[in-house]
Amino acid sequence: MLHALVGALGSTYAGDLSGEVEVDGRVGLLVQNPEDALVAAHVGRDVAFGPENLGLGRDETWARVDAALTAVGLDVDREHLTVALSGGEKQRLALAGQVALRPDVLLLDEPTSMLDDASAARVRDAVLAVARDRTLLVVEHRLEPWLPHVDRVVVLGPGAVVVQDTDVAGFLAGPPPDGVWFPGLPDPEPVPVPAPLVEPASSAVHALAGVDVVLRARTLRGSQLTQALSGVDLAVRPGEVAALVGPSGSGKSTALGVLGGLVRPTSGTVTPDLRRARTRELAALVGWVPQNPEHGFVTTRVADEVGRTSERVGRTVDVDAVLELLGLAHLREANPYRLSGGEQRRLALAAALAHRPGTVLLDEPTVGQDRGTWSAVAGWVRAAADAGATVALSTHDDLAPRDVEVRLDDGRVVA
Repeated sequence: MLHALVGALGSTYAGDLSGEVEVDGRVGLLVQNPEDALVAAHVGRDVAFGPENLGLGRDETWARVDAALTAVGLDVDREHLTVALSGGEKQRLALAGQVALRPDVLLLDEPTSMLDDASAARVRDAVLAVARDRTLLVVEHRLEPWLPHVDRVVVLGPGAVVVQDTDVAGFLAGPPPDGVWFPGLPDPEPVPVPAPLVEPASSAVHALAGVDVVLRARTLRGSQLTQALSGVDLAVRPGEVAALVGPSGSGKSTALGVLGGLVRPTSGTVTPDLRRARTRELAALVGWVPQNPEHGFVTTRVADEVGRTSERVGRTVDVDAVLELLGLAHLREANPYRLSGGEQRRLALAAALAHRPGTVLLDEPTVGQDRGTWSAVAGWVRAAADAGATVALSTHDDLAPRDVEVRLDDGRVVA
């Protein structure tokens, strides 16, 4: 619906289009995947792109850039490389680009899904400040924080039909729509997952001792060094879920990468040391779900995606059972790149874990899920650990499964 309102539906989806869309004024769209919105190598240039296209002068453009970055709480220099930002920081950068445009109609696709609570509150404040005299449309699963600030709630149901269109009072007075994160409902329970779908052949303790990581982000115009981890000590054991928490840019994704042999530490000790493992061996041992699920896709068919790693490492997998469990059975023949953000995340989990690896590393696995699909993802995570796998995940979701919580801030373990 958001793509239709911004006039981009025909370029992003295949199929037959009919009906009319009418929009009065300039439209700004914050897309679900913030990396799709990046257009420049440096933060300042990225935010300036919109105002420049409006033909604004230099002074007005840079004033808007600085004000937008401050409003969304992205506390980095204008010259900071966009590729050196975390996923949550990229989400704030994409929003800053829309804030700087000051559009008549502001369309937001899950604008706080990758942010911690404090950052999410700051982003909401920035959105509401910009949208004070404008039209605002927010697509959101976790809608409770938005309810005090909106006039109307529209619920879409199966088959993409409108099942409810009312004011906030009417929405809260009615029965909870199926799958919606309705205020006041008890927390959903993880779905039970049969052990044969997740039980690994073996597992091991993964540990970091005094690990430092300095990341180098490169562009055609230069490079930038970032101290991502500093003196990190961390252990994750078979049979438990370790949740890495902390603000955006605190080092959670980097820590997962080091644990799985995907990121080389600058100093310190990693056990086991998987950096020299051959690709096929590493794939058999470690299931990794990246923050951007598209980074893991290697086929153009959902069913093929689920079975590909299992084929390469010589393990059998019941593709249909995995798809059914994660609510993807009706998309068996679909192209992974045509799925919604939440569907892509579940597919990435299926593709990375269907071969039952002993180590499970998940970067924000519950983002973009309704209550039902959240239960399926959480059930898989819980069942893998219960079956003996070593599980670590990064998350801003307070409800995500965990036995141990490790809080990171500025690349250090603080609790």
